[in-house]
Amino acid sequence: MTHNLTVLGIESSCDDTAAAVLRCSPPGGEIMSSVVFGQGALHAEFGGVVPEIAARAHAEKLDLAVEQALGEAGCGLSDIGLIAVTSGPGLIGGVMSGVMCARGLAAGRGLPLIGVNHLAGHALTPRLTDNAAYPYVMLLVSGGHCQFLLVQAADRFTRLGGTIDDAPGEAFDKVARILGLEQPGGPAVEKAARDGDPHRFRFPRPLLDRDNADMSFSGLKTAVLRQRDQLITDQGGLYPRDRQDICAGFQAAICDVLSHKTRLALDIATGIAGANPPLAVAGGVAANSAIRSALTKVSTGLMAPPQRLCTDNAAMIAWAGYEKHMAGHADPGDLVPRPRWPLDDQSAPLLGSGKKGAKA
Repeated sequence: MTHNLTVLGIESSCDDTAAAVLRCSPPGGEIMSSVVFGQGALHAEFGGVVPEIAARAHAEKLDLAVEQALGEAGCGLSDIGLIAVTSGPGLIGGVMSGVMCARGLAAGRGLPLIGVNHLAGHALTPRLTDNAAYPYVMLLVSGGHCQFLLVQAADRFTRLGGTIDDAPGEAFDKVARILGLEQPGGPAVEKAARDGDPHRFRFPRPLLDRDNADMSFSGLKTAVLRQRDQLITDQGGLYPRDRQDICAGFQAAICDVLSHKTRLALDIATGIAGANPPLAVAGGVAANSAIRSALTKVSTGLMAPPQRLCTDNAAMIAWAGYEKHMAGHADPGDLVPRPRWPLDDQSAPLLGSGKKGAKA
């Protein structure tokens, strides 16, 4: 098996159409190009991602993203040795668009094709950016997911805990809507919080009394809604200073919960691994500077990717595909588009299970 490979990655699990080219050689890889076409303008008036609109936009943009990624990398499909594509979890229309595009390219050039779990892409990012050695603890925190993982190999993940309801990114988006801020909510809330007083409103820190690494953010979002309504009732409206202080208090609560639960997750991981594994963070919410700062106080050796690699991108998919390829994985079942695909399928689902399988 060739160790040195140029890999084309494709990602379309939510509302970002992405393609990237990586030049991979042990122990790391070089990002030759990373193209991301966002869909923010398409979904803005709806206050969230509309699956049908997202799927149609992916179908229209995937070939353009691939073409641009190849052009920026200065190569063609003839130079590609492996294609990696997100095959779940995510919005099924977008996932299908990416998988079909990748299948066509692979068939046309006779290239090997690897299906990648989107969450594994985030979880393995420190291997690309920091040459992280196994095992390490990953806090994967995004718009749709929040979980602690002990990462032991490219295909071996042990879930240490996670959210039992809303993910932090979802809570950020909902709080932004409650306060009339723009979407996506994460950057808008963070910006407003910079000028706010985090002590004016004391919001709840759910589940801190439980000796595990599970989290809950739904009640925190509800507390923000009640505080907003109370202010409107008391003073006849909501003022800019109110929004800033609410955002600062909400963000402080998120930071406190993540910090406390991260300490517990590290303790649990030490018991499993028999050593003190380092801490890494990834996912869209990992771009939040206040959260990063709070986590550095938990672990001084925190591995955090550049902000452009925190949000959805195809470079992480290319790297995860390369790692799977080097480990000898070529499972056709991984190329089945799926809306749900837990990394640790041995643990009981945190968010329940239905006909489509466990959510997380």
